[in-house]
Amino acid sequence: MDVKESNTGSQTVIRIFYALVTLAVGCGLAFFVYGNVTNEDAKFPFKLGLDLAGGSHLIYEADVSGIAPEDVPELMNVLRDVIERRINVFGVSEPIVRVESSSFVSSERAERLVVELPGVTDVAEAVAEIGKTPLLEFRLLVSADSDGNPTYADTGLTGRYLESAQLQFVGQSGQGGLSNEPIVAIAFNDEGAKLFEEITRENVGETLAIFLDGALISAPRINEAIMGGEAVISGNFEPDEARDLAENLNFGALPVPISLVSTQTIDATLGVGVIEQSYIAGIIGFALIASFLILWYRLPGFVAGVALLIYVLVNLAVFMIVPVTLTAAGLAGFVLSLGMAVDANVLVFERMKEEYRAGRKSRAAADEGFRRAWSAIRDGNITGLISAVILFWFGTAMIKGFALVLGIGIIVSVLSAILITRTLLRALPDVASESSGFWSFLFGCGLGKR
Repeated sequence: MDVKESNTGSQTVIRIFYALVTLAVGCGLAFFVYGNVTNEDAKFPFKLGLDLAGGSHLIYEADVSGIAPEDVPELMNVLRDVIERRINVFGVSEPIVRVESSSFVSSERAERLVVELPGVTDVAEAVAEIGKTPLLEFRLLVSADSDGNPTYADTGLTGRYLESAQLQFVGQSGQGGLSNEPIVAIAFNDEGAKLFEEITRENVGETLAIFLDGALISAPRINEAIMGGEAVISGNFEPDEARDLAENLNFGALPVPISLVSTQTIDATLGVGVIEQSYIAGIIGFALIASFLILWYRLPGFVAGVALLIYVLVNLAVFMIVPVTLTAAGLAGFVLSLGMAVDANVLVFERMKEEYRAGRKSRAAADEGFRRAWSAIRDGNITGLISAVILFWFGTAMIKGFALVLGIGIIVSVLSAILITRTLLRALPDVASESSGFWSFLFGCGLGKR
């Protein structure tokens, strides 16, 4: 008996220790979230979407008239990546860049690029950031028109094939001695190198003009076939101009021309209102849920309320660290995941109630309740997670935000039910259903006798 009592006492100490560690982690998360919310210079602030933070909404139309239809989707994806990379380099936080097609509206295919820049309310600044990305084209000099102006033939070689651009200085002999002319040395990828070699081999003696955003900057003569995919852009640049050109090309030359067709500035006032309403609704909803759990399940319900609070803190910490861009739709997904987390606790407590009424003590009833409820919790959350993945894979930007937050919430809710709620329940006193007194009352009501 002494050994058995000693083992029981040791197990009780271990259970209490795990429960205290869980509560300590919850307190740490609370301080982490509170510190990052209240500190303007926080390392992990919330990332708010355009509908909450305000910002600029731009729509560009891409000119794909000279491109084969089968190549358009790939080029638009390249264009999206280029613009997104360009914006990120210049410090615009959490941009959203997506492609929209509207080929069925008219006989001509329309390809648009939608750019959302949260926090950037100066449309002119946003347009300038994107406008810094150049369109690089190589064209052959064909002939002169009736007015004597030269015309150029499209070769298909554009910035989409560009791999790198570097500023270099080339020495030139002149009356003033040796001088350094700034040039930009560019290198194409494998596909571009083959195309460049083919163009130069078939047009030896011709002029291959280099255009940047439609402006002629260099017109070198092709003396021989050029292999290796390397070329030089020279245009009497100043050193700063050549350096800026190299940087812009490295940030991404546009594969197709684009034109700005719509701009909109979204005021953050709407976002502030949504956040405040969501905050109030969250507090009221959580208070009602916790009240119901406590009134019906008493002490286990209070444990579930603590577990749900830690669940909320874990989610908020994940949103900060990942980081997840929060939108109004994302907040809806978070609220929905909270409901699923409550559902897991209810399933456990109902199974626990049945075991407790059957004569098991509270601790054994809790263990058996988790075991019996696990299959229902697992299946329900797996189906919810599959739905979130499908929505994220096929949905629009707004739906993706909802699906991402919902998916994170589902995963955390399962861990919350298995780890947090169970750990805290196992640390409670082991009470028999037929006993009387204070502890029996706390385990009563929804868990009591019929």
